[in-house]
Amino acid sequence: MNATSSVQDRAAALSAAYGDGADGATPTATQWQRLLDRPADQPVTLLNLFKIRDQAAFDRYAEVSIPAMQKAGGTFLMIAPCAGAFLGEDEDWDLVAIGRYPDPAALLRLFDDPDYQAAFPHRTAACARQKVLICDN
Repeated sequence: MNATSSVQDRAAALSAAYGDGADGATPTATQWQRLLDRPADQPVTLLNLFKIRDQAAFDRYAEVSIPAMQKAGGTFLMIAPCAGAFLGEDEDWDLVAIGRYPDPAALLRLFDDPDYQAAFPHRTAACARQKVLICDN
């Protein structure tokens, strides 16, 4: 098996576990592949923007996801309410979270964690919409 098919197989497996991303609540296969194609020795920083619909569901997600993230090797650089745009188009977000992982494998350990997988539907239920951007370090 070559590296390209291995990455495609891994992206397909993640899509099978989390969904195809058509609803915008999970990564698409192409977005998984974007993560998988990143250099293995480079940190990964994610900028998460959340519009919360159900705070109780989001709290259930956070209760599991924060320790699972730390167990995988990640850390939060910031979690804060969004105060609005300073420059550019205004977007209505409730929460900003910036998480950093030492490498793509650490982030993938989070998504492979069975407790995180079980909690992820609470994130989907809690968010009216969300956006996650991969930032180069």
